[in-house]
Amino acid sequence: MSELTLTVMRLGFLAVLWLFVIVAVQVIRSDLFGTRVTQRGSRRGGSERQTQRAQQQTAPPPQRQQQGGGRRADRSRRGAPTKLVVSEGSLTGTTVALQGQTISLGRAHDSTIVLDDDYASSRHARIYPDRDGQWIVEDLGSTNGTYLDRTRLTTPTPIPLGAPIRIGKTVIELRK
Repeated sequence: MSELTLTVMRLGFLAVLWLFVIVAVQVIRSDLFGTRVTQRGSRRGGSERQTQRAQQQTAPPPQRQQQGGGRRADRSRRGAPTKLVVSEGSLTGTTVALQGQTISLGRAHDSTIVLDDDYASSRHARIYPDRDGQWIVEDLGSTNGTYLDRTRLTTPTPIPLGAPIRIGKTVIELRK
């Protein structure tokens, strides 16, 4: 082997060793300090609100129905939850507006609510509306389970208003 080949191999081995050390330090750091949780709603919230206001201003006013069915629909909307609130855990006080979209919960960075919890899976659970306007919670095969009012979920289950949803140390509730 030539001297040049031997030197290049030594430098390559040294680079791989340093890469290993850097990755090991990052893993230890994330285990000790956890992942960084960012408030996504605060960055996007302003533009979404402006878009919604513009749509409300340009949309014609809804027509009132004279039948009793319309009144029942109005009453069910009045009693429907409007927000998802984290009441216990590291994200206590975080609120997500319910606008008919699916809310994903877990440790994955693309989740709607990123849980910095050792007992949460990366894709732990999801909350979504059904056709009747009822909100449903579904465990996505998590290791430690999702609990609705002290009952472990095995199937998608409707969420009563104010019932605690527990994922590890985090408790979430639907509120008006």
